[in-house]
Amino acid sequence: MTDPALTDPQSTFSGTRDVDPRHALDVAALDAWMREHVDGYEGPLTLRQFKGGQSNPTYELTTPGRTYVLRRKPPGTLLPSAHAVDREFTVISALHAQSYPVARPRALCTDDAVIGSMFYVMDKVEGRVLWDLKLPGMEPDQRRAIYEAQVDTLADLHRFDPAAIGLGDYGRPGNYFERQVGRWTKQYRASEIDPIPAMDRLIAFLPDSLPAEAAPRIVHGDFRLDNLILAPDGPEVRAVLDWELSTLGDPMADFSYLLIGWVIPATQRNGLAGADIAALGIPSVEETVARYAARTGAAPANLDWLFAYNLFRLAAICQGIAGRVRDGTAASPQAKLMAGQVPTLAEGAWSFARKAGA
Repeated sequence: MTDPALTDPQSTFSGTRDVDPRHALDVAALDAWMREHVDGYEGPLTLRQFKGGQSNPTYELTTPGRTYVLRRKPPGTLLPSAHAVDREFTVISALHAQSYPVARPRALCTDDAVIGSMFYVMDKVEGRVLWDLKLPGMEPDQRRAIYEAQVDTLADLHRFDPAAIGLGDYGRPGNYFERQVGRWTKQYRASEIDPIPAMDRLIAFLPDSLPAEAAPRIVHGDFRLDNLILAPDGPEVRAVLDWELSTLGDPMADFSYLLIGWVIPATQRNGLAGADIAALGIPSVEETVARYAARTGAAPANLDWLFAYNLFRLAAICQGIAGRVRDGTAASPQAKLMAGQVPTLAEGAWSFARKAGA
């Protein structure tokens, strides 16, 4: 059977659905909490759950006067350090104060007793979320403008001095790649189901080949097209979503993660490799690197290693989703499909590791 996430990703991932019974919450308790903690809130309140997203269950909260978004930790047993919605709230609060495109944060609740897990509420930003990197149905100049806005928005994030905007202690200083390889190795091992030899080889290679690091910057950790809300009729980025993996680290990790879209097969919704990107109007890797470098003054030195690292990391994330499928806590019906990508991602990562000297 054809995967609807590939044939029609826009309808598969966009919009809302009824709340998953596993993620049901006490609407009356939430309403009472919002009356006390969210300025200007007035009920009644109705809830829907967003289709997209694999990690933190995300809800649309509708009232007669305003629409909000709620992000919560999923219920159940979770991997250590995962689903840190309090960190999301911290970073979007700091960035919103700098007029960076994020949703306006409203309030954070650390009391699990209210709805069963920690959560925060922010304003809903209206606009488009585009799920297919090939941007079907658009003209070449429209595609190029969206890709340019995307890389400019990431570059602008990396231009902030974290300490200057109150995020100097948002992550540990130094050894970013070493810590990230260690973190994702642990996450992978904690969720491992069947042996994947390529992952074992990467776990041996990556710690022994770490690159020199740049000065730490705010890294989003999952910066990609479908984590952006664009203006309804133009390329302007209205909000960057899903800050769960954000921290302080090497901006090249973030930028090269964006670039892996160019090396993932175009048969995938999040891939461009094999597509005629020139005819589509999509900038090349080289053009994207040049635009980013012009805005930040920095460029990646070893893309093969960075691609190996990012595909390894993505494989570990997907393996974590596989673990949550096994444990019954995955937030999306597409989770099983993502879990099945782990061996392919691992093999792709190993192919770049070999180019990088493995």
